[in-house]
Amino acid sequence: MERYFAPCPRGLEAALADELTDLGAADVAATDGGVAFSGAFELAYRANLESRLASRILWQVGRGDYRDERDIYALAHALDWPRWFRADRTLRVDVAATRSPLRSLEFATLRIKDAVCDRHREAAGVRPSVSKEQPDVRVHAYLTATEVTFYLDTSGEPLFKRGLRRESADAPLRENLAAGLLRLAHWQPGTPLLDPMCGGGTIVMEAALMALDIAPGLKRSFGFQKLGWYDGPTWQRIKQAAQRRARAPVAAGIYASDNDPLALGHCIANLDAAGLAPAIVVERADALERSAPGSAGIIVSNPPYGVRLADEDELAAFYPLLGDALKRRFPGWTAYLLSADPRLPKLIGLKASRRTVLYNGALECRLLEYRMVAGSARGGPARTH
Repeated sequence: MERYFAPCPRGLEAALADELTDLGAADVAATDGGVAFSGAFELAYRANLESRLASRILWQVGRGDYRDERDIYALAHALDWPRWFRADRTLRVDVAATRSPLRSLEFATLRIKDAVCDRHREAAGVRPSVSKEQPDVRVHAYLTATEVTFYLDTSGEPLFKRGLRRESADAPLRENLAAGLLRLAHWQPGTPLLDPMCGGGTIVMEAALMALDIAPGLKRSFGFQKLGWYDGPTWQRIKQAAQRRARAPVAAGIYASDNDPLALGHCIANLDAAGLAPAIVVERADALERSAPGSAGIIVSNPPYGVRLADEDELAAFYPLLGDALKRRFPGWTAYLLSADPRLPKLIGLKASRRTVLYNGALECRLLEYRMVAGSARGGPARTH
């Protein structure tokens, strides 16, 4: 059994633990920022291909106690890097730390790189070259106050890069966070889903992949294909099984709209490039004026906030109108709104039934759940908090 760690957007750890368990992982343990788990090398193939929530799948190759950079070099040098990847592969080393006593993580990174390269040179007389932009192999090290853990990255590019999106709207939502929003909203294929402020369409694209049972990694390559234990026939068997399982794109009860023609153009281009356009109804509409595409369903959306719109007065006026539109136009629906703007819950005029802290990259956000009770638009003034 190999040990792995899957980082993910903070706030999705429990959901990722459930997902990895469903994929066959053992010893699953959620921690801040990700999930540790165990399994065979075959599980690394499957997790990279199938996980909608993980950012990477890191394979643990060593760990030990340290006091200074000399200890870290010795620990890294003792590992059998030549067995895990060839010296003609390009290399990148990344180091992260929590409460490490070291004065310079940059120097620790350099010492780990030296240890890996020195071990290769001693084995075959050749040192790997360094490539920060497009490395073949990525080494990750994580430092606590007293311990260092070494990983080889089995993913390569981050897993939220599905290899599907062609156009990027302003402040795009990462794909694995979008999938996490759908998971936290308890959305299931077959239930009407609407993103009325869809931007580039990331949320509805992830929903379509789920509805059609398309593995998110089907159209990309992975870091494990450059490692020594890569088994091509096994990988092809796993990938082909996922390809056979995927359903052809048909209408899936997923709706996307936006009032910005540029954003809508990005959304349509992305869906076309991914081959998902038949599954999603896309239309130009104002979120404050559009009607519900059914008597009940789920809204998942990332409304505009200060990072995306410069006009603070415009935003302050928009949120109360959004709350009123949801009350009046979507009785029987439940809305999940992601926002990094602390004013939204104060101004929207609705009582959130649940709040979840999430991170879009380094940006702290809240996912707010609002249940639109049928008939509530006939009531008195909006409840606020």
